[in-house]
Amino acid sequence: MIALIQRVTHASVTVGDEIIGEIGHGLLVFLGVEKNDDEALARRLCDKALGYRIFSDEQGKMNLNVRQAGGSVLVVSQFTLAADTARGMRPGFSRGAPPEQAQALYTYFTAYCRSQNVETASGRFAADMQVALVNDGPVTFWLQV
Repeated sequence: MIALIQRVTHASVTVGDEIIGEIGHGLLVFLGVEKNDDEALARRLCDKALGYRIFSDEQGKMNLNVRQAGGSVLVVSQFTLAADTARGMRPGFSRGAPPEQAQALYTYFTAYCRSQNVETASGRFAADMQVALVNDGPVTFWLQV
């Protein structure tokens, strides 16, 4: 399971003309689900993302996690994170989980984030989404479990 996390000052997801998820200060989490992923990995990755210290403390050092910084989380499914890009000029998607498994783990990951007392918004699985964000820093990390 893969999370591309970005520290943001604002992020939103739009489907059609409707904003379906939006946060201010916090983390935008693009989530990629691979074939062998399960709920235990989803919990580990969520704990890692929520605990990752990428927000500035009083001295300006990256020393706070999203909870300590009073931020929110926006989770967006992104199957392209599981792409194999090692060869050729076209990505392969054989490492990605089948849609039913990916949707179940995406839903689980998002619910687990909410259960950790972090305000959590989400995109819509398999929808054509437009994601808008202001990356703060920029700060972006690839997390994988």
